[in-house]
Amino acid sequence: MQIKTTALPALTLLALCCQQAHAGGIMLYEIGTDNVGLANAGAAARAQGPSTIASNPAGLSYLPGTQITGGLQVLYGNLKFDRDDNTNVAGSGSGGALDPMPGGSFFISHELDDHWSVGFGQYGDFGLAVNYDNEWSGRYFSQNSSLLGLSLVPSVAYRFNEQWSIGVGVKAMYGMLQAQTAIDRSPFGFTEREDGQFKYKDKDWGFGANVGVIYAPQPGTRIGLTYTSKVDLEFEDGLDIKGNGPLLNRLDGAKTQLDMTVPQTLTLSLFQQLDRQWALLASVNWQDWSEFGEIGAQVDTSANNAVSTDVDAGFKDTWHLSLGGQYQATPQLLWNFGVAYDSSAVSDSKRSVIVPMAESWRIATGATYALNRDTDVNLSWAMIWMGDMEVDQSKSLSGNRLSGQFDNAWIQTVTGNMTWRF
Repeated sequence: MQIKTTALPALTLLALCCQQAHAGGIMLYEIGTDNVGLANAGAAARAQGPSTIASNPAGLSYLPGTQITGGLQVLYGNLKFDRDDNTNVAGSGSGGALDPMPGGSFFISHELDDHWSVGFGQYGDFGLAVNYDNEWSGRYFSQNSSLLGLSLVPSVAYRFNEQWSIGVGVKAMYGMLQAQTAIDRSPFGFTEREDGQFKYKDKDWGFGANVGVIYAPQPGTRIGLTYTSKVDLEFEDGLDIKGNGPLLNRLDGAKTQLDMTVPQTLTLSLFQQLDRQWALLASVNWQDWSEFGEIGAQVDTSANNAVSTDVDAGFKDTWHLSLGGQYQATPQLLWNFGVAYDSSAVSDSKRSVIVPMAESWRIATGATYALNRDTDVNLSWAMIWMGDMEVDQSKSLSGNRLSGQFDNAWIQTVTGNMTWRF
């Protein structure tokens, strides 16, 4: 048996973060840089350090000499499901499904001459992990899963003159996917059998590109535009079925191919220096989630049948709007702050515990302190608020139904990084 789809239950947390910390879908803005404290405002136009490789490679042309940025961060939050009386599956509560998730990044830039600059970035901009209690009421839809995407991006930029710069980065993404979900071996309570379970695990490489341009019509004003191409990840593994019986045995080891498309994106940003102390930043971002399609595979059972089916997420494109500012409080201290809104890639009627996403609001702040002329240290924080997210989903064969909501869902990010200039 072969199943082709675009994701597995690994997307549960990913959809929440980004910005995960989430960015409308499951692509992270937070990658261990000072961009966290701006809520992504001005990301494609700032060009204030080598981490511009991730947001607009054209920004490399604004960086003198050789510069290195290294960052660490942790994501943590609240994602708990409260079932209502319409749920017909016995079990415990979901527990705190968001375990703390560490991350990091590394960037280096080098100015070759007055026109050419090169750089390299390594960062995780795609993925998180979710861990529900194994015996919770939604275990037949998802138990625990993770999806991690590590990007390696060599980049080059060319500056034509004081007004125009372009940049290109080649992205190699290493994707790691694993998930496990319970199987109901006693549908409708006809028998007394322990739950079965299926597991899935694979890794793959995918490739894409980042292309950007920066236009500076006058000193202190920069407009940046960045396009990121889609990246295709193809996972294939045999379903590892736990649970005896002829119905499940025929599914055990069945080769299952899951084709995931990390969507193309387009970002337009503004950086405007107002005076010696204040700067205004803004961004608008589009992500093409409508082509993502299905989000996973599930095993459904009846008294005399067991099948594996696809789950259609009904994804739609997302939009991100952000506004931020920078205040140079002293020659050593720069204060960042921002607010952002992300639309949801899933309508209320399509929301599930596999991908419990919703529209989100973000507030963020951070500070950069110059230890000396060549070394900066930054500490940033962001809060992403999703609020209440209602879910009502069921399976056709077993009749399993899960109904309720995630109450007061939120995620916070704390990031620290340092930049060295040579």
